[in-house]
Amino acid sequence: MHYENPKIPEGINVTKEHPLKEFTQLLIGALVVVVVMATALALLAEHLVRYVPFEMEVEIAAKYPGKLPPRGAVTEYLQGLADKLAAAQDLPAEMRITVHYVDDNTVNAMATIGGNVVFFRGLVEKLPNENALAMVMAHEIAHIKHRHPIVALGRGMVVGLALAALTNFSGNNLAGTMLSDAGLLTVLSFNRDQEAEADRSALGALARHYGHASGADAFFLSAQNLPGNKLNESTPTFLKTHPATQDRIEKLRALAQQNGWALDRPTVPIPEAIQALVRK
Repeated sequence: MHYENPKIPEGINVTKEHPLKEFTQLLIGALVVVVVMATALALLAEHLVRYVPFEMEVEIAAKYPGKLPPRGAVTEYLQGLADKLAAAQDLPAEMRITVHYVDDNTVNAMATIGGNVVFFRGLVEKLPNENALAMVMAHEIAHIKHRHPIVALGRGMVVGLALAALTNFSGNNLAGTMLSDAGLLTVLSFNRDQEAEADRSALGALARHYGHASGADAFFLSAQNLPGNKLNESTPTFLKTHPATQDRIEKLRALAQQNGWALDRPTVPIPEAIQALVRK
């Protein structure tokens, strides 16, 4: 019997597809896998972390090494308002809200784990009345009520670790960046849902505390005139952690109308003594 080695055709092991096309297809596939995985991990983390006792949140926050700002008259005023709004939101007895006031011109307020709410002077001095201040305060308290801070912490850690593992093993910097961005956009969508939920809870608390919802949209109206807001508003909604300002205003007004909460009642001024301290 006679055997012969057949002649191998040229290019038999070379794909006819352009290398860039193959790379693009692989990258798209990887992006889809990352988005699906990040979403699944985020949902799992969000479900599990809600079982963390609030007391454990407080313990975690107590270990934070940062220096807390001194408590003064403004802090006590904000704390008193927070206590009333917490009662209006029917917070569990163990869910104590602690307000911190930072003498800084940053226009911001935030809720953190352990029931801590931070207000910056820059925000307080721009609020036209106590009702507007109460709306922002109730919004931050609502984040704590719905366990958003601990959910965000747990979800961020899980998704962050997963993305870090993927990007560290990626041999291409561009691919690694795109993979990270895909996961980030997935997380942002959850944050917008949290903001909308906090808005709804805050509006109800405002109405229960004052008997109407006047001033609920005052902060958002003033925020539209803040420096840099025009640039922020031009950013596509799906890239924002917060809903677009005008969308929030319209939804708040619609919700107030649905519940019969007046938006045209007289508002309560911030005490002059507090205003003097804030705007010194």
